[in-house]
Amino acid sequence: MNQKNEIKGSEILIKTLIIENTKYIFGYPGGAIMPIYDALFVYKKHISHILTRHEQGAIHAAQGYARVSGKVGVCFTTSGPGATNLITGLADSLIDSTAILCITGQVSSNLLGTDAFQETDIIDISLPVTKWNYQVTKAKDISYIISKGFFIAKSGRPGPVLIDITKDAQLELSNLEYKKFIKINKLFYKKSINRKRIKKAATVIKNSRKPFILIGQGVILANAEKELQKFIEKTKIPAASTLLGLCALKTVNILNMGMLGMHGHYAPNMLTNKSDVIIAIGMRFDDRVTGDITKYAKESKIIHIDIDESEINKNINTNIFLLGNCKNILKQLLSNLKIDIKINNHWIEKFNFFKKKEKKKVIKYDLYPLKKGITMGEVINCINLYKKDNSVLVTDVGQHQMSASRYFNFTCNKSQITSGGLGTMGFALPASIGAKIGAKNSQIICVVGDGGIQMTLQELGTILQQQISINIIILNNNFLGMVRQWQELFFERRYSHTKIVNPDFIKIGEAYGIKSKKILYRKKLKKYIKMMLNQTNSYLLEIIIEKEYNIFPMIPPGDSIEEIRLI
Repeated sequence: MNQKNEIKGSEILIKTLIIENTKYIFGYPGGAIMPIYDALFVYKKHISHILTRHEQGAIHAAQGYARVSGKVGVCFTTSGPGATNLITGLADSLIDSTAILCITGQVSSNLLGTDAFQETDIIDISLPVTKWNYQVTKAKDISYIISKGFFIAKSGRPGPVLIDITKDAQLELSNLEYKKFIKINKLFYKKSINRKRIKKAATVIKNSRKPFILIGQGVILANAEKELQKFIEKTKIPAASTLLGLCALKTVNILNMGMLGMHGHYAPNMLTNKSDVIIAIGMRFDDRVTGDITKYAKESKIIHIDIDESEINKNINTNIFLLGNCKNILKQLLSNLKIDIKINNHWIEKFNFFKKKEKKKVIKYDLYPLKKGITMGEVINCINLYKKDNSVLVTDVGQHQMSASRYFNFTCNKSQITSGGLGTMGFALPASIGAKIGAKNSQIICVVGDGGIQMTLQELGTILQQQISINIIILNNNFLGMVRQWQELFFERRYSHTKIVNPDFIKIGEAYGIKSKKILYRKKLKKYIKMMLNQTNSYLLEIIIEKEYNIFPMIPPGDSIEEIRLI
């Protein structure tokens, strides 16, 4: 080893990140990671660091960046509370399959286990919520472990990786010997797709009369949107999406039947159990999609396409499973479908019947309400009138999330950023920051409730410092709306601790240098939404909506999907 070329472990880390093509880091400095931040100062022309106001904000921003760009989101935090503040974001990333690399500082290795200042065993704490984690105690190991971390985060089913680096490893001298990590047998899937299963699946699809496609986020993660479009155009099979899969297919596609699940559209929920073949692509049969699994798709042959073998037969038993990348499998299926599928003529008509019924009973009043108060649906409908084609919707969790996802007009890829599986309130604002960093030319529309925004409100300071453009819409009903809806429907209107006394959001927005406006009446809605979406700087719009506005349709908890309620 040539000692003349030795550099500190902290510099080895930064140089390795540069080699791995890292352009942005979201983070918050502290004592145990200070040597790494010192090295970052030297290389600030090569990597941009976005200083968030909280470590949870950093990881949610990294998630937004990863989801919109398709790259690995990177974040830095110090030890102790800095590291533990990542846990929610790690759990969110794991369940939503988001590729994140978190690097935490740690006390020196000689202090491990001594309860030193800000020492926390982040490896054991984060074990259940990471795809892989590792503690580095030697500078010579840093480059290899970082390269391995990038590989694991983005290979197969993406997920979060946490690498904890002790302070002495950051300061220790060593040589940078970068070697790109290229293989872990357990994470590599067979390159050759099972041809017998492909042919069997193609035959089942050809012989179907009432087939139905369920689209999950796996399509987006595989960049398989074009293949999905071709598959649907060829087969003429109706399709619906999970919450995270919504933007895989344009909203206006005539065969797009909307969103699946608890607050999804009426037609796909009513007809899933009536299909003879279900083609589930990159989705995991979440309980919010299936409802009561004992009554789910009992008459259907299920073809499940997924990259993660652990998802096969986990919740719903499948007839044919196709393990691998959605993009490749859809190509193979298409090549085996040489003849048109003879779909029952009444199958599409049934979807249209239920769509009309939902429009008459629900959508009509959501988008064009008779009440004096503004509804969430009409706000989203108004946004559709003035938004750009490259707009990205970032939502928090709650009623506004469901309403926005139901009514937003998705027109481009990777344009639905939300917390799906974990349901993390406070996700939207920092995720919007990451989304804007990852898609600078896109219009970022952040829709959030008055409850959720107060969980990460301080990230307005990050917007101020970075001077980035985000359109923030607070749908304010002075309630924790989704919990209140359940209390109304299932707890006899006992609104236990769901009413909120809110601050003056307009003054807060203005204090952070963001133009802000409050809308109380419908007559001002179009004017200010149009104004906001034509701005080049960040804008905050607080819209006062109906206090007891409910999101329908709704599958009551524990019921089957066919028991979905319109009102």
